[in-house]
Amino acid sequence: MLNRRRCIYISSTSNEPSFTVSYLINTCGFSREGAISASKSVNFETPDKADLVISFFKHHGFSQTQFSSIIRRYPRLLLSNPQKTLLPKLEFFQSKGFTSSDIVMILTRNPNILIRSLKNKTIPSFDFFKNLLGSDEKTVFAVRRYSAILAYNVDTYAVPKVNLLRENGVHESAICTLFKNWPRVIRTDQVRFKEIVEEVKEMGINPLRASFVNAVSVIRQMNKSRWERKVNAYKRWGLYEDEILVAFAKNPCCFRASEDKIMRVMDFLVNKMGLEASIIVKRPSLISLSLEKRLIPRALAIQFLQSKGLVKKNFYLPTAFEYVEELFLQRFVLPNKEEASELLQLYKEKMDFPE
Repeated sequence: MLNRRRCIYISSTSNEPSFTVSYLINTCGFSREGAISASKSVNFETPDKADLVISFFKHHGFSQTQFSSIIRRYPRLLLSNPQKTLLPKLEFFQSKGFTSSDIVMILTRNPNILIRSLKNKTIPSFDFFKNLLGSDEKTVFAVRRYSAILAYNVDTYAVPKVNLLRENGVHESAICTLFKNWPRVIRTDQVRFKEIVEEVKEMGINPLRASFVNAVSVIRQMNKSRWERKVNAYKRWGLYEDEILVAFAKNPCCFRASEDKIMRVMDFLVNKMGLEASIIVKRPSLISLSLEKRLIPRALAIQFLQSKGLVKKNFYLPTAFEYVEELFLQRFVLPNKEEASELLQLYKEKMDFPE
């Protein structure tokens, strides 16, 4: 006699969905079309194995939406043994310092890790980046920034890029910076990556400089049209293309900002603060700073101190913009005890300043 649950799913007529299709719809949240498609690659007549897999995902913090997404991409996981196939992979990530939420995020975005060999694929990939970056902690940082870094074949996608950079004289520390801070570079086609390296060199940026890999990561993210739009945003402020390229060479991050951000920061510096547009050529890092959290609050603080005669009228404002927060507070806020209360209140009104 069939158990009650099985009777819910099995139909006595051929026009009704199969057990597998019904299970995928009722338990995994599939659409009817998706369930029918998935049932072509996975088929079962009892819920026993699939229930264990679903229970495993729920126990380890995966939501219905998350484990449904995983099963939709790899329905055969429902027939796996979670203790032998899935658990060792979660335990590996735990052993490296990933949090439970990290693991859920990684496996939801890259469920192919669950079907790849832990011993022959995932561990060697992690060890490759560990050797390149220098520690588990730096590798974990890179994976958190781009979890798919462990889903790519390192021999195909990472090794050729590392070798090309070394052949061009890029320091190991800079290569480490590239893969740690901008790990999405791994997905770039090798032919395109080589073109980018040559393009950056043609801009006159020396591969020995730290800004070289920064420039590579920036160019990788944009096509010609997007590059030209940003160049034109700077040109609107009277800058020549040669000047713009000088700014890019000094700090490529000035091209990570959107056209809107470029225009708003330039408007603040030129029209509100009375600075020359060429300030960006000398200090391109200003474009990367938060207008609301840094530039405006600090400008108000300096203006307040100038009104009290505590800072010279000809003080060069960009210097204050570039100070790290602790140094800015030590240099301008904390020494002025009598005005500190009013100054801090002014500063707090413009940014989330800790008590």
